[in-house]
Amino acid sequence: MATFTVNGEERTVDVPEDTPLLWVLRDELRLTGTKFGCGVAQCGACTVMMDGTTRRSCVTPVSAVEGANITTIEGLDTPESQAVLAAWEALDVPQCGWCQSGQIVSASALLYEIPDPTDEDIDRAMAGNICRCATYQRIRQGIKDAAKALEA
Repeated sequence: MATFTVNGEERTVDVPEDTPLLWVLRDELRLTGTKFGCGVAQCGACTVMMDGTTRRSCVTPVSAVEGANITTIEGLDTPESQAVLAAWEALDVPQCGWCQSGQIVSASALLYEIPDPTDEDIDRAMAGNICRCATYQRIRQGIKDAAKALEA
């Protein structure tokens, strides 16, 4: 059994301790916004926040989240995430959308840590978030536009 907070709500699950957090979120808690992409922490589709830091949920065993605070795309509600979502919509960033929950979580975390990121900051924060549709230029611009909106 593991008890942790997800999107502000304490949850207890009775699953094997090596069950990946991704499958607990999707199958046990029915939070399907976090996506399965590769299963080996290389694509970023499964990115969530754990105690304020991005984490790949596909390789995080549920035993590692005991007592932790997890935020998924469904619970992401910060000024940074709102600015990212507005910029994503204005620039029409997503195409197929599969990677977008991980992209948005990562971009929001970046802007929380670094309100005015450089290209290098963006590259570092977004490394490992793969977009099959290759919308990287729009993602970068979306992060810059969100940063500007947060300054206003």
